[in-house]
Amino acid sequence: MNKLKCWAAVLIAALLLPNVAASADAAKDAYEKGKARLDKKDYDGAITAFTEAIRLDPKFALAYCNRGDAYGDKLDFNRAITDFNKAIRLDPKLAMAYCGRGIAYRDNGEYGKAIVDLTEAIRLDPKYALAYNNRGVAYNTKNEYDKAIADFTEAIRLNPTYALANNNRGVVYVKSGDMTKALSDFSEAIQLDANYPDAYNNRGFIFSRKGKYDKAIADFTEAIRLDPKHSSSFCLRGIAYYENREYDKAIADCTEAIRLNPKYANAYYNRGNAYVKKGDKAKAADDFTEAKELGSKDR
Repeated sequence: MNKLKCWAAVLIAALLLPNVAASADAAKDAYEKGKARLDKKDYDGAITAFTEAIRLDPKFALAYCNRGDAYGDKLDFNRAITDFNKAIRLDPKLAMAYCGRGIAYRDNGEYGKAIVDLTEAIRLDPKYALAYNNRGVAYNTKNEYDKAIADFTEAIRLNPTYALANNNRGVVYVKSGDMTKALSDFSEAIQLDANYPDAYNNRGFIFSRKGKYDKAIADFTEAIRLDPKHSSSFCLRGIAYYENREYDKAIADCTEAIRLNPKYANAYYNRGNAYVKKGDKAKAADDFTEAKELGSKDR
């Protein structure tokens, strides 16, 4: 009788093994579909695929981690953090889960928690350039510029083609008053990624500060070409046109910035300045009033 039970158990196990293997393969297929959709910024599609992977394999830590990334990209930080928590419980040594949760905490305004998680990601993987970059962003937000620069510098050392880290370090150099190093970093970011609108905007800002308005306008124009819906690019180019005494073009650019973002206080303020130069005091007064109501910070 006992032998019969043993054989029955063996038979049941043998029958189950192919199903388990098939389920694991299906989970991997769903996971790969999720990654492909995430790369295409199809966040809802990615979430659906990762959810299917998790249904098929409830212990699939990477599926939780990537679904957390998708939720984070949708700005659903609570769900993102919940998924990263599950991934960490399943695999406490998964550096990318700590990195992902750290980014979600940072984007949710919880900078202390973000730094703790990103530091743990770096401890688990000391060559994790993404974690250094994102910890640098958190330090920058806390106005800890020396620490931010150190992290961006390490991210660049680990990944010399990391355009984002160069741009981010340049932003910190601007905030700390080192325009020469900022200009160098923005130029390097553009060299590494010629389709990077933020880097063009930032370098254009430096050129404007240096009074090189033609170069600034060229950079803002390229940023607009790459991202025609970026209202700040139009506003920044409008300011450069104003400083270059091209007031009609300044008005046109600020007007487009306002069309793209009707609550853009500084665009109203700068258009008002251009109207003053054109002698249209009534329109200038209207723009200054609107800017004040929206809370302009004078550029």
